[in-house]
Amino acid sequence: MKIKEWAEEDRPREKMLLKGVVSLSDAELLAILIGSGNSKETAVQLSQRILNAADNNLNVLSKFTINDLISGFKGIGEAKAISICAALELGKRRNLADPILRSAIQSSHDAYLLFHPLLCDLPHEELWVALTNRATKVISKVRISQGGTGETTADLRIILKAAINALATGIILCHNHPSGNTRPSAQDDTLTRQLEKAARLLEIKLLDHIILSDGAYFSYADEGRLGL
Repeated sequence: MKIKEWAEEDRPREKMLLKGVVSLSDAELLAILIGSGNSKETAVQLSQRILNAADNNLNVLSKFTINDLISGFKGIGEAKAISICAALELGKRRNLADPILRSAIQSSHDAYLLFHPLLCDLPHEELWVALTNRATKVISKVRISQGGTGETTADLRIILKAAINALATGIILCHNHPSGNTRPSAQDDTLTRQLEKAARLLEIKLLDHIILSDGAYFSYADEGRLGL
């Protein structure tokens, strides 16, 4: 049978979308790269044969040249051979790349320094979140909304969706006051309470809400205004 005739959950691309990339075998990953097999083999079967010729070892396969792949396997042309060699080279380079060093937020000042370059010079308000893991290391920073000179709007669903997608356990909220006055408004207080309550239902903690200007900031955590 052709791959299109397989059960959907067994096709490499669909299986990857359904179960994640780690669920795929080396042959299935290789099959995604080459896209199709030949008149007698599916892409997966052809990939299995290629891997078998390399003793099922990706380090051995990485030594195959483009000509080795083209001449040794029916159904592998120049474009497919190039794709295989390029993917293996990327794997090598990933091993040589420096690991991602995530900054840990240990204080309100750390949070201020994280957001200051993004917000300090803006003439309008923007609302951002930093999403953290259990060690309070920053997974990502996300801009939630942009407003005018006096206020910005916030949709709790967008904030929580970003946190869920990142598998975050902590949220640090931050927005700027272009006026230079970092005192929170009534709307800021309402947003903080609502987000803290909604996040708690998802076992996500609102770690802080920072309001900053250039050179100064207000921290809800430092002022004891979280967890009330």
